Amino acid sequence: MGHTLAEKILMHHTGSADLKPGDLVIVEPDFVVVHDIYTAFLLEKLHKMGVKKVWNPDKIAIMHDHLSPACLKDDPKSLEAAYQLIEEYGIKHFHATGGIVHQLIPQLGYSKPGDIVFVTDSHTTTYGAVGCFSTGIGYTEMAAIWGTGEMWLRVPSTIRVQVDGKLPNHVYSKDIILRVLGDLKAAGATYKALEFGGSAIDALSVDERLTMSNMAVECGAKVGLFAADEKTAAYSGAEYDSVSWVRPDNDAVYEKVLRYRAEDLEPVLSCPPFVDNVHPLREVKGTKLNQVFIGSCTNGRLEDLKVAAGVLKGHKIASNIKLIVTPASNAIMEEALKRGYIQTFVEAGGVVTPPYCSFCEGRTMGLLSADEVVLGTNNRNFLGRFGSPKAKAYLSSPEVAAVSALKGEITDPRDL
Repeated sequence: MGHTLAEKILMHHTGSADLKPGDLVIVEPDFVVVHDIYTAFLLEKLHKMGVKKVWNPDKIAIMHDHLSPACLKDDPKSLEAAYQLIEEYGIKHFHATGGIVHQLIPQLGYSKPGDIVFVTDSHTTTYGAVGCFSTGIGYTEMAAIWGTGEMWLRVPSTIRVQVDGKLPNHVYSKDIILRVLGDLKAAGATYKALEFGGSAIDALSVDERLTMSNMAVECGAKVGLFAADEKTAAYSGAEYDSVSWVRPDNDAVYEKVLRYRAEDLEPVLSCPPFVDNVHPLREVKGTKLNQVFIGSCTNGRLEDLKVAAGVLKGHKIASNIKLIVTPASNAIMEEALKRGYIQTFVEAGGVVTPPYCSFCEGRTMGLLSADEVVLGTNNRNFLGRFGSPKAKAYLSSPEVAAVSALKGEITDPRDL
């Protein structure tokens, strides 16, 4: 019997001729990253464990994206801990600014097809878009990796998500992954691999794939994987021949296969109070809004900004709307400036922030008061995440968010 993509990557790293779901393996990761929320905890744990020297400082990075700019009294302590880690352990890769960790890692080539990458954040599943087995871990596990260079994993069973055909106009990869989450529910893929494939999936850009892998964790998935292709290789700066093995076998064995006809898909929204509370846009259009957010590690990439700017060009947002736009990285911000997208957002009445976690993390930028309603392109809408627990959050594609900002209510772009 053949193997799934998750199994093949783990076999490649362990030298195993065969692996099956439930097997335990020990791997050496290709790269690991800790971000600013956990730097102080990691430093304390390393000291308690007696770690004097890290296994490979070239395979470790520290990134600031959640707490910088600092807004709470303990934030500077965490940011300062990063500098202490660098000094004590000789860490070579440090990004005090530059963008969101889950954009920077694939963008800078820290995650490549066939790699194994661990980061202290749940949305580490994002890099599965480039065929990387990437998953979030805690700071205690991270400390153990720094000291030993090893990490254990249980080989996950795989759910195949097969989407064939051609997506209709106004339907995006965000709609695909929200539909999947609505069908699987929040715990439907716990410690399983999601493997995306089919002709509609093959047609997606890497930016669109990153959106889907990013949200794989919202149904509990360990990883969210795409096979490597020419687009993957070009994005990752790799020769395709060297990564062509990063794909499932034709006779791979899956726990379950979810099949979708692309032409049947439509714009959908994640509705309060849970990500898996997914409904067709037509059922919730007309809902009044107070705020719209376009950005995050889910939909803050250049293609997302292009779509939103195309909607807003030459128009003004509704008078009752606060529009916040956050590019996912400095490089995206720079290119968006060159193309005029940033100017479009400002001229439409929006606020453009520096590239960082922004509104999505629920600590700074646009927090909500009781009974306010926000529509965002981010990945979570949990009660209380964005300020008052009485506020409501919906999640959508960038196009729906932009059109809704113009109208001041949830709006279907197909109606315009």
